[in-house]
Amino acid sequence: MDTRNSSWRPRRDQSDPSRLVAYDVLRAVHEDGAYANLILPQLLRKARLSGRDAAFATNLAYGTLRLQGRWDAIISRCTQGRELSDIDPELLDILRLGAHQLLELETPPHAALYEMVTLTRNELSQNRGGFVNAVLRRVDEKAGQWEEILHKSAATQAEFLAMWHSHPRWIVEEFERSLEANGRMASDVESILAANNTPPKVALVPRDVTKRQLRRALVSEGLEYAQPALMPNALLLESGDPHQLRMIQSGAAGVQDEGSQLIAALLAEAPLSGSDNLWLDMCAGPGGKTATLASYALERGARIHANEPHEHRLDLVANAVDPFADLVDLRLGTGESIGEEEPNAYDRVLVDAPCSGLGSLRRRPESRWNKHPEDILELTRLQTQLLTSAFKALRPGGILLYSTCTPALAETRGVVQAFLDGNPQASLIDPAPTVAQVALRPVDSHQGMMQLWPDTEQSDAMFIAMVSKMAS
Repeated sequence: MDTRNSSWRPRRDQSDPSRLVAYDVLRAVHEDGAYANLILPQLLRKARLSGRDAAFATNLAYGTLRLQGRWDAIISRCTQGRELSDIDPELLDILRLGAHQLLELETPPHAALYEMVTLTRNELSQNRGGFVNAVLRRVDEKAGQWEEILHKSAATQAEFLAMWHSHPRWIVEEFERSLEANGRMASDVESILAANNTPPKVALVPRDVTKRQLRRALVSEGLEYAQPALMPNALLLESGDPHQLRMIQSGAAGVQDEGSQLIAALLAEAPLSGSDNLWLDMCAGPGGKTATLASYALERGARIHANEPHEHRLDLVANAVDPFADLVDLRLGTGESIGEEEPNAYDRVLVDAPCSGLGSLRRRPESRWNKHPEDILELTRLQTQLLTSAFKALRPGGILLYSTCTPALAETRGVVQAFLDGNPQASLIDPAPTVAQVALRPVDSHQGMMQLWPDTEQSDAMFIAMVSKMAS
């Protein structure tokens, strides 16, 4: 819904285009449920922004969304008793943008206030500019003191961390439990939260080309890159749009987090006795892991069956695996039925299960505010069904890898342990030895399972469990 005041027109000053784009991103996310990573490129093109202007708009929009919880806690202390729920949503978004400029980007106060008041007057109304000016002045007056103020006002450390690091409190507590269950200290949660608020570099993976060829393509396009943190074949893009590369457009290379690259390598390289001809990607959409798996299958002479229950996502899989179309067979159907339909059929099976996505919060800044703890219960039912079906489809002696992009215990260790308890033929395999062979450095496992973290692995918080099937 467009909340602009149609009757008001600026007399002299125009809104700064970069700040206007950032504001429109926040409105689209909060009003229409848009995804920031999808709407931002559209708005940048519409505003014809590039270079520094586009970079500023991106940093302002993403940064404000990431730290929205912090800014709301601070703004609520500067409204002279007025509840945030009583502030019009479009006005609150302008205050958030202003707070981010003042306290995080360290924009000179006169510039931040002027631009936010101008934006308010142009997009909303003349008389609301005074309110924005007054609130942001109070925000700026205590710049440098807000961390201490919030810490003293919090009843518990978890409450403070939730405010300052801008995560819903239930997610902070979920991370604390998972850290302890995976052999780390609960106090490490602050490092995890900080990593979630650090914009990650875009990771690229060569598939139908070599790393050297991908590197040359980046150089020819003037794109700067850094060396990987976890996977030897990866390249980390410092800036720029990777989709301008023909190799990305054709599927010869892909955009894929290093944690996801590790999962594909781990399934493909895990030691296996007997046949190694047929692999299954049970939850293939949108196809990134399938395509990376296919690059390994090509070398091995194996075929992949890629299953996806949603037709539009299966189309995405088809696009992703186009360079390997002759060795990937697409299947439209539910993963829960494969085990009964194709028992003992596959040598290697990947179950990259639908999950809460708490492991990718650093990439999707707005997503933390759209998740709820009650969602997890329904997901664990599906995850259990998929894992059970995948195990039935796995041949004796084969390898099954269960992964999720979340550290939530119910979706990770809880699902796997319940499965192991009910399936005496299943044997847990420690992934650490294979990871040490395929990755740039070892990654610790705990009790035979592995949890990646954004602070230590600089990847999404992927969970990994590997299972083999004993002959009955």
